Amino acid sequence: MKLDPKSINTLVVKLGTNLLSGKRAFDGQVMEELVKEMCRLKKAYDFNLLVVSSGAVGCGMNTLGLTQRPADLPHKQAVAAVGQASLVHAYQTLFRTYGDGLCAAQVLLSLGDLDDRQSYLNVRNTLHTLFEMRTVIPILNENDSTAVEELRFSDNDTLAAKIAAKLNASLLIILTDVDGLYDGNPQQDKNARLIDHVEVITPAMLDQAGGAGTATGTGGMRTKLEAAKIACAAGVPVAIANGHYPNVLHGVFDGSVPRTTFAPARTALSHRKRWIAFGRAIQGTVYVDEGARNALIHHGKSLLAAGIVDVDGDFDGGDAVEIATPDGEVIARGLVNYSSRDLARIKGCKSSEIDAVLGYKDFDEAIHRDNMVLL
Repeated sequence: MKLDPKSINTLVVKLGTNLLSGKRAFDGQVMEELVKEMCRLKKAYDFNLLVVSSGAVGCGMNTLGLTQRPADLPHKQAVAAVGQASLVHAYQTLFRTYGDGLCAAQVLLSLGDLDDRQSYLNVRNTLHTLFEMRTVIPILNENDSTAVEELRFSDNDTLAAKIAAKLNASLLIILTDVDGLYDGNPQQDKNARLIDHVEVITPAMLDQAGGAGTATGTGGMRTKLEAAKIACAAGVPVAIANGHYPNVLHGVFDGSVPRTTFAPARTALSHRKRWIAFGRAIQGTVYVDEGARNALIHHGKSLLAAGIVDVDGDFDGGDAVEIATPDGEVIARGLVNYSSRDLARIKGCKSSEIDAVLGYKDFDEAIHRDNMVLL
């Protein structure tokens, strides 16, 4: 897939923990080389540039002299709070030193900032305003010092993909410590080959991808594939590459370094659909039978209670849920019309029977098609 920097309007670059962590908890040399290159690209092409950076916990470990990542949540949050100051100070110093007038802006986000539709739009407006200043490079990170759920379950790959989707970015580049996606585990299989380009991310690819990589990292190749799915669904192409290569960003553009590129969807989701699919925190899962699965995927139908076979989680009407088959295949996300308690009572019922079971019927559908996104 050809990537032309001249056609870039907004570039999102994600720097992973494994990339910024060497033998120490944090290694600023890699960051320095990448900032130098980003400054050269910004000067040459003057596109909007946004950096999603991991490394707060690693920076905190370095500052505090720790050799092991804290095991309990309060200490993780405290170390992240210490490290965040060092991390952003490093970016500010480097962009001022090499950027000829550039400066960094810190933006900390939690999942709740994307959960509410209005705050979701406010984040987008803030970032666009920073871009309009022309000399500001937003540095995004999850708010690890206070966001409990993020430290346990989320990662900056997902954050980068959601931000790239929100901004209609021209390209998302995920830099890590491996060359890209392989057809096997290169650490275990010497014959494993790098996959140069992916048109569609399949369940088999996700199953084959590994988990977290190091003591300071929280993600792995699977999280990067999940992130690529999010960005590509919004029409944003993605590239995964090894940030240790000299001039890696230029190499991603011209193909001179190994990398895996991912093709964007031919039809991008609307911004509201992006918010439903990727902006809302998932509160539970609704399991459906084969008939409902076919109706949703092949006929564009809404989800009715009759097709529901089970409900997992504790959620209210209006919350975001996943729609899955009994064997765990997630096929869609949507905003549910009934609570988990009510859905458990009306699962398998016809729409005409809902009133008799619940004593009320606000909707015929459990999830209306307009509030659903197929995955």
